[in-house]
Amino acid sequence: MNYKFFPHTQDDVNQMLGKCGLKSLDELYKDIPEELQFKRDYDLPRAMSEIEVRNFFNDLAMDNTPLKCFMGAGVYDHYTPAVVQDIVNRSEFLTSYTPYQAEISQGTLQYIFEYQSMMAELTGMEVSNA
Repeated sequence: MNYKFFPHTQDDVNQMLGKCGLKSLDELYKDIPEELQFKRDYDLPRAMSEIEVRNFFNDLAMDNTPLKCFMGAGVYDHYTPAVVQDIVNRSEFLTSYTPYQAEISQGTLQYIFEYQSMMAELTGMEVSNA
C-alpha cells in the first residue's frame, strides 16, 4: 500500500531499516503472526467538517444508556455550573505576569488564594488549605 500522508520517502524508510539491520518492512514485521496483520484497506468514513464531527458524536452518544458510577475516590457523576468554565479561563488566572516566576505560577497562586479565602468565608473558619 502506498499512503500519501506518510511524511517520509522510500529513501527515508530504507535508511531507517538500514539502521535496524533490516532489508524490508516485511522483515521488520515478521514476528507478528500473519493472522494479526491487517492486510486490507481501511474502511474510513468520508471527511467531515468540525460541526459534522460534533453532530456525529452527539448522535452516537444519544444511543448510550447512562450507568451508575461506583469508581469512588472522587470520581462520580457531577454537575459543573457553566460559570466555572468562564472563571477558570480568566486571563489573570492563566497568565498573570510577575518577573520572578513563570506566568502560570502567579495565576495558580491567585486562584488558590481565591479558593482558600472563599472556603474560609463559607465555613466561618479563620484559615483554609487548598
